[in-house]
Amino acid sequence: MEKSIEYGLEHYIAEIPGMHQTDPKAASPLVLAYIGDCVFDLIIKLMTAGKGNRQVHKLHEETSRYVQASAQSFMMRSMQEHLTEQEHAVYRRGRNARSVTPAKNQSITDYRRATGFEALIGYLYLNHEYARLTELVTIGLESMEERNLKEEE
Repeated sequence: MEKSIEYGLEHYIAEIPGMHQTDPKAASPLVLAYIGDCVFDLIIKLMTAGKGNRQVHKLHEETSRYVQASAQSFMMRSMQEHLTEQEHAVYRRGRNARSVTPAKNQSITDYRRATGFEALIGYLYLNHEYARLTELVTIGLESMEERNLKEEE
């Protein structure tokens, strides 16, 4: 079997010199949120770029609507009822973590809920639970779409 078929991206990344595996159970909630922020940002950027070529500024504007704390907070509210006990515990740890940086142009509630959201995304990514990560992000994105349709009416 070809190496590209039997190996996932994480195996290739693990081969980068100096790369070390991060244990999601031992990582602080803010480290999980740090990773989750990157993963979610990449998902949204791939989603917006996949809609066709546009000016980078337009891509950035669309991406920003999804990655800001208020949007992540909204998505998290719709995802919460679908979380397992373990996922809810990770979310809570992230939400309750004391961040060094204050919320910028966001309510503290949205900022904390968004940090919990990002911690959950980071945890699922580091645990290689990609199907579950995709399932939850899809729930969140669908809730955003429903909200946008209601606002247009």
